[in-house]
Amino acid sequence: MTSPTPPPAAPRLVVGIDLGTTNSLVAVRAGKTPHVLRNQQGEALIPSVVCLHPDGRTIVGEAAKALRLQFPDRTIFSIKRLIGRSASEAAGDAAGLPYPVVAGERDLPRVRIDDRDYSPEAISAMVLGQVKAVAEQATGQLVHDAVVTVPAWFDDAQRQATKDAASLAGLSCLRILNEPTAAALAYGIDGSKDGTVLVYDLGGGTFDVSILRIEGGVFRVLATAGDTHLGGDDFDALLVQRILALLPRRAAAAAKEDPYVLQAVRGAAEGLKVRLSDAGSATLQLDLGDRGQVDLTVTRAEFEGAISPLVQRTLDCVQRVIKDAGLRVADIDDTVLVGGSTRVPMVRKRLAQLLGKEPRTDVDPDLAVALGAAVQADVLAGNDRSLLLLDVIPLSLGIETLGGAVQKLILRNSTIPTSVTEEFSTGVDEQTAVDLTIYQGERELAQDCRRLGHFKLRGIPPLPAGLPRIAVTFLVDADGVLRVTAREQRTGVEAGIQVVPSFGLTRDEVRRMMLDSIENAQSDYVAREQIDLRNKAEAMVRGTEKALAMSELPPDQTYAVQKALKALARLLAANADAAALKHGCDELTKVTATIADDVISSAVTKALREETTR
Repeated sequence: MTSPTPPPAAPRLVVGIDLGTTNSLVAVRAGKTPHVLRNQQGEALIPSVVCLHPDGRTIVGEAAKALRLQFPDRTIFSIKRLIGRSASEAAGDAAGLPYPVVAGERDLPRVRIDDRDYSPEAISAMVLGQVKAVAEQATGQLVHDAVVTVPAWFDDAQRQATKDAASLAGLSCLRILNEPTAAALAYGIDGSKDGTVLVYDLGGGTFDVSILRIEGGVFRVLATAGDTHLGGDDFDALLVQRILALLPRRAAAAAKEDPYVLQAVRGAAEGLKVRLSDAGSATLQLDLGDRGQVDLTVTRAEFEGAISPLVQRTLDCVQRVIKDAGLRVADIDDTVLVGGSTRVPMVRKRLAQLLGKEPRTDVDPDLAVALGAAVQADVLAGNDRSLLLLDVIPLSLGIETLGGAVQKLILRNSTIPTSVTEEFSTGVDEQTAVDLTIYQGERELAQDCRRLGHFKLRGIPPLPAGLPRIAVTFLVDADGVLRVTAREQRTGVEAGIQVVPSFGLTRDEVRRMMLDSIENAQSDYVAREQIDLRNKAEAMVRGTEKALAMSELPPDQTYAVQKALKALARLLAANADAAALKHGCDELTKVTATIADDVISSAVTKALREETTR
């Protein structure tokens, strides 16, 4: 009698996460088809926004985004632009933010709310925690493992900081995957057809372009380039400047100092940009009280003229990456788009003109990276062995040598994982120890490159200069994280370091914050969804009441808003369920959409009145 065959093991669950500047997403692959997971309201995009509420609550996602006007100095967004960087490096990006960013210990950027400082990793972990909760609610399983994507141009510090954020959120990051590589998978370029693909990724805060060659199911990244300080946020910033330029000088200065007005203007600018993707012009009305009314009409041509230099910067990167790959424009078989900012018509037009072919648009550019990450997650889970991704490092790695030069051991666009060993010696007679300082960059002098780490090799035999043989090995793993070892060949003495970047969290900080997150974790996601929706409804009620007090609407509009406002307030008082609250929020959103411009106008009028009374 034969024993029964055991049932097949359930596929291991590994999710793919797109941790974005503006929105984040999570996806899984079932069979051969990846799909994005959605929350109970059916929404795939999770705003990468965190509000640290005055009452002590931490609110994340859509509910936090709804609080941007009410608590502009406590609502944190675009944190991806600060992660893994020094405060001095991030100063330019931090200058235009309505929430306070300060330089903490070791020149690390910190968001200061009340008397407490928060690292970019900690804020990103809050976003990832929300993403994790959505995945668990949608799949009905606990989620422990993930593939997390980053811009291809992220350096070692930014990659390590992203891994730290995942750890703080209770996720084991199996792989840091470059966003363009993930996008190539999402577009159905599944290895069944060989070819050369250019991926153009223009998101909210960063730009990447990569070229991949696909041969027999192997995805090899040939070259990558990009700009971590360029994205759709910069398009919005140009419109913000245009709006503020219309105002009298003192009123504009007052508006820049008022976080509430700055947030409102940012929202109006983003709305103008979106409308200009579908229309030839868009109008914003500013009521300046006694000074009259100013109508700002921006045509698509004007907008395109303003952003043209930024778009050209992306095209310069495209031309450079084609050259780095040793290709011609004619060698590109497919062009795929990633990121919401690729919806801007001028972007698509200029890219098509440069490459001589229309880009692929058969996948939602907002979803592409998460879908591709889900494919790679399924591969790492062991459920699919048909694909192999070979990525590259974006910048050269080396050590400082005598005189302050940098000896590059691993060149940029080298395929990872990779390992290189070179021999060095001492520069002073009877030297018994050497300092090894690791740099990243393309310049020849250490002072022009980025310092990644430092360690000392001791126990070298006291020999004349040039006789000791010191083998230095650089190992870059599949995540793009660097490990360096040095070994004196005669004695066998060895030292090494996993490069923990200077611009991230210390190991003690990571451990402490992980323990804090475990002790304070919320296990009941459904209950939290109810709480989040209630928070959103309460924020909408307060925000609408404030907006009504500042604006002067005609009676018919005021009645409609008041009616929807009172209906939502009654639902809150009655502790209504999530479905009823969502319906009440939707109804209030419909009737308040028309007063957004009035909120800005009223705030500007207030600034003008204060100016005239001085």
